[in-house]
Amino acid sequence: MRLPSPATVLTVPVAFAAVADTACILAFAAVGRASHAEDGGVVGVVTVAWPFLAGAALGWAMGRAWRAPHRLWPQGVTVWAVTWAGGMTLRGLTGGGLAPSFLLVAAASLGVLLLGWRAIAVLVSAGRARATQAPSRA
Repeated sequence: MRLPSPATVLTVPVAFAAVADTACILAFAAVGRASHAEDGGVVGVVTVAWPFLAGAALGWAMGRAWRAPHRLWPQGVTVWAVTWAGGMTLRGLTGGGLAPSFLLVAAASLGVLLLGWRAIAVLVSAGRARATQAPSRA
């Protein structure tokens, strides 16, 4: 018996995916600020996050992420790449720092976060599909 692919089994609501991406970007900004002992609370986090949130919105549009928001390729990779590139562009245009180390750390961190939840969703779905499709041992 052939198992359905995880992409056909999984259904992630668009709202959940959008909230997950937003939470990942806010976590990225919060951890970054905390690692530099910067103050500012929620306003400080949002100030750092907004360029990346705008980039994510553009990434969702470019990748048509609402069609299959859980998919790593092409939706997840597009959202990640455009979030990073758009965020860095807006950050640079508004006077934010673009140190080479920050460019690399941001790309890696956003990749782990934005692609990570999608990978977990696909793996969980594949496991559920296997469990549901497993032949009974009678």
